[in-house]
Amino acid sequence: MLRRDLFLGLAALGLTACGSTSNRPLGPDGLPLPSAYVIQSGDEAAIQFRMLDSVNALRQTAGAEPVTLDARLNAAAATHARDMAVQNRPWLFGSDGSSPVERARRVGFPGRLLGENISESFESELQTLGAWMAQPDTRAVILDPNARFMGFAWYQEESAKLWWTLNMGSDPAVSQPIAGRGF
Repeated sequence: MLRRDLFLGLAALGLTACGSTSNRPLGPDGLPLPSAYVIQSGDEAAIQFRMLDSVNALRQTAGAEPVTLDARLNAAAATHARDMAVQNRPWLFGSDGSSPVERARRVGFPGRLLGENISESFESELQTLGAWMAQPDTRAVILDPNARFMGFAWYQEESAKLWWTLNMGSDPAVSQPIAGRGF
């Protein structure tokens, strides 16, 4: 009798664990519908460091040196993320015609800008990183063996649309900035 009660109790516990406590609406396939990724005030540092840790884990797996966040590259990334939202298009050039290299120079980054990744999405930073890693050109920016500094920022619209920008830069002691215009 005790064995049967114990078995029934465990079975009931297992079935309640399978029940959904989420209030998210379900789609026709019975799975929860996707919800927008909304960044709350005060989450900025956590998001930047989560991205930095994830990038460094990927770099370590690829045999590349880790990168550190650079406030100047963060500023260049933030400026461009907001500018893409104003222009309502994801592209590498600013509304003033600036290139990624020019934006890095404007904020006083002393190294060489090695690349810039951008995205327009409703996805989290880690989903965006996954999308970048799936493309050879954006993966090359993240895994560039010469990178020592990273800038990462975003702008989120009221609709929850996110404009992400990631910059990678070299150590100024090793490589000098590229002279002239362009990227």
